[in-house]
Amino acid sequence: MVTNLYSFKSFISLSIILIFSIGGCQTNHKKYSTDPTILKEGEKVFTTYCSSCHGIEKAGIGPKLGGTTKILAFEWLEKFVKRPKDVIDSGDARARKLFDKYGAYMPDFSFLTDQQLHAVLSYIDHETEVLKIPIIANDLDPDIENNRPDKKPSAEPVRPSGLVLEIEDFITLPPSSEHAPPVRISNMRPGPVSKNQIFVNDQRGIIYRIAGNEITTFLDIRSEIASFIDAPGLGTGLGSFAFHPDYLKNGAIYITHTEKYEGKTADFHYADSIKVAMQWVLSEWKMEDPTADVFKGTRRELLRINVPSGIHGVQDMNFVPEVKPGDKEYGMLYIGIGDAGSTIGGFPQLCHSLNSFLGTIIRIDPQGNNSPNGQYGIPRDNPYYESKDPNTRKEIWAYGFRNPHRISWTGTSDRKLVVADVGELSFEELNIVEPGKDYGWNVREGNYQIDPFDLSNVSPLTEKDTVYQYPFAQYDHYAGQAICGGHTYDGQIAKLKGKYIFGDIVSGKLFYTERIENSSVMAPVYELSVQYKGIETDLKKIVNNQRVDLRIGEDHFKNLYIMSKADGKIRKIKDVSMSAQ
Repeated sequence: MVTNLYSFKSFISLSIILIFSIGGCQTNHKKYSTDPTILKEGEKVFTTYCSSCHGIEKAGIGPKLGGTTKILAFEWLEKFVKRPKDVIDSGDARARKLFDKYGAYMPDFSFLTDQQLHAVLSYIDHETEVLKIPIIANDLDPDIENNRPDKKPSAEPVRPSGLVLEIEDFITLPPSSEHAPPVRISNMRPGPVSKNQIFVNDQRGIIYRIAGNEITTFLDIRSEIASFIDAPGLGTGLGSFAFHPDYLKNGAIYITHTEKYEGKTADFHYADSIKVAMQWVLSEWKMEDPTADVFKGTRRELLRINVPSGIHGVQDMNFVPEVKPGDKEYGMLYIGIGDAGSTIGGFPQLCHSLNSFLGTIIRIDPQGNNSPNGQYGIPRDNPYYESKDPNTRKEIWAYGFRNPHRISWTGTSDRKLVVADVGELSFEELNIVEPGKDYGWNVREGNYQIDPFDLSNVSPLTEKDTVYQYPFAQYDHYAGQAICGGHTYDGQIAKLKGKYIFGDIVSGKLFYTERIENSSVMAPVYELSVQYKGIETDLKKIVNNQRVDLRIGEDHFKNLYIMSKADGKIRKIKDVSMSAQ
């Protein structure tokens, strides 16, 4: 069970595989209820905290949950779900073996009441029987042995850089929940009115304005959207926001968010046989007074998308920075859309197609009106604008992405669109995105080929083809679990100039690459160390959590900030030095 998910493949798998494989005891079936009211509550808990990663019958990011209650005692399951780290650190041989393999703890669910825990385990037990799910062998799954790390595909190792980022506390956002994480901090934007302001969103539905050490609520969409949801899945909620380049004139802000599915007509939909888990919505919020510190104005919906799960949704979006009126890119909004879990959910046909928004980067003119629904514009220089196929989504700029986590551009003299794409089982990648190119997911991951119907089937290419665009840099799952996109540094620290700074969401490791170009040879990736309060350390220790939930932000002056959901804090990169180690 997990409250959130970003493709934390290993992280999630560890938690439930442990449930499957540690034990040797049998459940007392009298512990589980068949009361319809309790089962309904259990289904609610399952949907909120588990379903974004796991099914009862089918594996998702983590293995299926059906059968677990038949081989493990209620008392053990209760202890593990509430305090997984304690169970792993207790010295259990199997738990330690699996932890050594996956290298991450599952977050605890101590906030679940005894009634909620009993209800969800009763629901899993009941569904196991109703669906006649085969009972899992009460031993280590042979696949764990057959897929040891030394048998997994690997990339060129991340290299030590010898550089140490000196970071300092900047600000702590107010908690938006009593449950972890305290703040679901996600994106940072330079203020459109004052160079000394920045805006940051909490995925639970809030955009904050930060001026100096003062934090105020700029917009809380929860009071404006009755169907707004921010669970399940780490990617749900208020996904991203962007100020229009003409904001001071038109007051336009663009926001993506998730809503529960209530039958509203979607601009992108699929066969009724596949369940709609929720809807992603792109909307324009228009300020009455663009110079005001608190939003007051109107909202207009531009685009609504059906998705089959709560993961890999509408990720980042932004306008190309620092372009002038008259430039063809002025006012063009780029939006990264993940495959919405369609591939791991068993519906690979929903993505990797010009007929689908899923797994794409789209480019629109939000002030235009030539879209199918008339609510936004499709630029005539988009690569598929002239397509004769009536089903082609002409908004698509490029496709073949699994989870395009962050998008940014290199400097204005040689502007490139860089997208960090979160991988599945083996690789995390950086792509230079060019119009009309296919980036390969779900038949490619990094520079390897995969089987979309068996994602564990990853194999080297016999020869590099020209059908797909391959990443210019990548790292494997020895180095991290899920890529966090960043920025090409253009601030005042000379040693960082021109480096693309990025990181790993789970571990909080920070990396850079200097060569941002496509080549037959991957650009090397270097790891940055961190110094905090005069001590060389790492972000896990700084945030006091095994899952950092890293994000990287940038202000008007090109300063970079390290943001962590684990403690809701923003820290600023103030300098760089050479490592003494």
